[in-house]
Amino acid sequence: MIRHIVLFTWTDDATDEQKAAVTAELRKLPGVIPQLRSYTVGADAGINQGNHDYAVVADFDSVDDYLVYRDHPQHQAVIAQHIKPILASRAAAQLSV
Repeated sequence: MIRHIVLFTWTDDATDEQKAAVTAELRKLPGVIPQLRSYTVGADAGINQGNHDYAVVADFDSVDDYLVYRDHPQHQAVIAQHIKPILASRAAAQLSV
């Protein structure tokens, strides 16, 4: 299994509406990308200072399934239209679990 983890920090001028749109659009992806085995998205709980603002954790049966998700047009549209406009920084890793 492949676990994909992404952490985002938003720009200082990102609005609550923009942040909510990221969540709404990302949550649509499991309905259109059947290769997603498990998918969790959401804002940081605010427990520790210095954390990123947002996380995505996605599980796939194989590298090929992850690549389908990575390159899927709807996923790429969410990135281009909703994430990149408010993105200050990003960190990611793909783990074999």
